[in-house]
Amino acid sequence: MIGTGYVGLVSGTCISDFGLNVTCVDKDEKKINKLKNGELPIYEPGLKDLVDRNVYYKRLSFTTSVQKAVEENDVIFIAVGTPPAEDGSADLQYVLQVARDIGAYMNGYKVIVDKSTVPVGTGQKVKSAIKEVLSERGLDFKFDVVSNPEFLREGSAIQDFTHADRVVLGAESDKAIEIMKQVYRVLYLNETPFLVTNIETAELVKYSSNAFLATKISFINELSELCEKVGANIQHISKGMGMDGRIGSKFLHAGPGYGGSCFPKDTQALVKIAKDYDCKLGIVSSTIEANNRQKLRMVDKILQAMGEVEGKTFGILGLAFKNNTDDMRESTSITIINELAKRGAKFKVYDPKAMEEARWRLKNVIDVIDFCNDEYEAALETDGLVIITEWNQFRSLDLDKIKECMRGNCFFDLRNIYPRDIVENKGFKYYCVGR
Repeated sequence: MIGTGYVGLVSGTCISDFGLNVTCVDKDEKKINKLKNGELPIYEPGLKDLVDRNVYYKRLSFTTSVQKAVEENDVIFIAVGTPPAEDGSADLQYVLQVARDIGAYMNGYKVIVDKSTVPVGTGQKVKSAIKEVLSERGLDFKFDVVSNPEFLREGSAIQDFTHADRVVLGAESDKAIEIMKQVYRVLYLNETPFLVTNIETAELVKYSSNAFLATKISFINELSELCEKVGANIQHISKGMGMDGRIGSKFLHAGPGYGGSCFPKDTQALVKIAKDYDCKLGIVSSTIEANNRQKLRMVDKILQAMGEVEGKTFGILGLAFKNNTDDMRESTSITIINELAKRGAKFKVYDPKAMEEARWRLKNVIDVIDFCNDEYEAALETDGLVIITEWNQFRSLDLDKIKECMRGNCFFDLRNIYPRDIVENKGFKYYCVGR
C-alpha cells in the first residue's frame, strides 16, 4: 500500500485484518517512524486498535522503501494524494511517480491497483509509465492495472471497508480480477456485491457517486433558504422526501454546506474531466456554486442577526468538516471565521479532535483566535455562539450554563440540533437553517 494517508492507512490496515500480509509505504520518514511507534497521523474511530492488533500479529508493517515493498509483494496499491490543481483537475504527479517507481523495481508479474481517486484515463497513464521504465531497464515483465476506487466516509471508514456496499473492480484481464477477489475474499464470501467492469468505468464510478451525494446536499441546502422565507420547515420537507423510496433519506439534511477531502475536490475534478471531453455537467457545476453560496449564506445569517461585528467575540463549536474526524479540509468553519475576521470579529474555538489542525489551517487569523479546552470555555464572554460541527457532545449542552457563560444571547445552530422553543425559553435568540 503505497501512501499512508487516510485511504492508504485505513485500506492497508483493514486488508491486513482480513489475514493478508500488508506493507504500508510512505516517503515521509517521520510519519513512518510514528506509525512504527504506534502513533497515527490521522484520527479515525477504531483505527488505532486495528493497527495495533495487526502489527502485533506481524501482518502489518511500515517502511519508507518502495523498492522493498514492490519486490516483496504481489499486489501493489497506489494510494497517494491527488490534490486539486488550479484548474480543478486532479494532480496526478504523485500517482505517476509511484508508477515509475514500480516500474523501476518490478521483478516479476504484479497487479497494480489504483486506489487513489483518479480521473478517467489514469489507469492507461499508469500502464504507460510502468512500460516506459521497464523498457528503459530492457525488461518485459507482465503486469495488470486495476481500478479499485474507495468509498470510505471519514468517521466510519472501518465499517465502510469491512461492510462495503459494493466492491468495484475495473481491469482488462481475468487473472487480475481473480487475484483481486482473493484480496477481498472475506467480503466476497460475505456476499458483498462486486461490480466487475473496465478500467474507465471504475474510474468514473467514484466521481459520479460523490457528485450525486453532493448534489443532494446542495439541493436541500438551497431549499432551506426558501423555507426560511416562506415559513416552511426544511426538516419536515427532508423527512417527507426521504420517505419516498426513489429518493431516500440520506444526505438530505440542511446545514452550512459540505466540505472534506472528497466532495469539493471530486465535483471540481468531474467538471474538469467533462470539459476536457467537450461535455457540460450543468448540474454538478451548479452543485459547486450552490455549496459555495450556502457557506457564505451562513456568514450573512450571522451578520444580519448581529449587525456590526467589529470587536465582538464568537464562540465556535466544531471546526472539522463533520463529526468523528479531525479533517478541516474545505470546512465551513474556515469560511465563517475568515469572513467574520475580515470584519473585525474575534473567536474562541473548540473542537474535540481538530484543534491541532486548526492551528495551521487558520494561521492567517490566529491572532484573533483563542483555542479553548471545552465548549463552555469557548462560550465564555462571547457575544454569539455558533455550532458548525455536529459532535455528539454539542447535542446535549447545558444551556443554562452556556447562557451564564455568554455575554450576549445569539445562538446559531447551523446543524439544526436543537428545537427552537427549548433554546428560546432559555433566553437565547435562536437562528438555524431552513426552519
